[in-house]
Amino acid sequence: MNSLFHTALGDDFFRLHPRLQERFGFTSTDGRGCVGHGVMDRIWRGPAYTRPFLALGTMRNIMFPEQGRNVPFTIENYAYPDSYGRETLTFVRTFELPRRRRRFDATMVWDPHREVIVDYLGTHQHIAADLHLSVDDQGGLRLRSGQMRFRGPGIDTPLPPAATAGAEVHERYDDTAEVFRIDVRVVNPWFGPVFGYTGAFTVRYVDTDAAPVPASVKPYREQARY
Repeated sequence: MNSLFHTALGDDFFRLHPRLQERFGFTSTDGRGCVGHGVMDRIWRGPAYTRPFLALGTMRNIMFPEQGRNVPFTIENYAYPDSYGRETLTFVRTFELPRRRRRFDATMVWDPHREVIVDYLGTHQHIAADLHLSVDDQGGLRLRSGQMRFRGPGIDTPLPPAATAGAEVHERYDDTAEVFRIDVRVVNPWFGPVFGYTGAFTVRYVDTDAAPVPASVKPYREQARY
């Protein structure tokens, strides 16, 4: 079985830097997870009018309004089969801000019908976005979110442009410093830049056969839909 990112990228997966292939090449059958620790040099948000939107996201661990520099950061990537048997990859990011801890949660599954990764944001998988991957000339990974939908009991509807926020993520490995570098920008098509962060981290691999995938990285509710 290939990992989600290998499935999405096909042969381009092998154009990734070897450290990125290692980081994104494991599956739920491999008995390992990837935990990164580092510092975000800068966390920023858009103009003041974006603050209420970002504050609303804190209710479901989807972005937040605080800004900061030199913020300790953790990212937890675990692969596991969800309750519907789908291969799932977690992206749980924790930011240790001066006065509070904030999280930005996502779980990803592969839609075999449309052949795209679906990125479920937050603790209850209310927001779903198609995710498009590519590899740059230096072996870095680029992720771009596409159409976003709101999903709840009996509800599955596209979000209007004013309520969407497309993410652009660039992750690469710095051979000189021996760190992963990441830059994230979230942009609304009407209002412009909303939220983002940039920084660096190192990773360690954990044995999920010895210690199961933590419940804390899994969503409270899972959506059956792709």
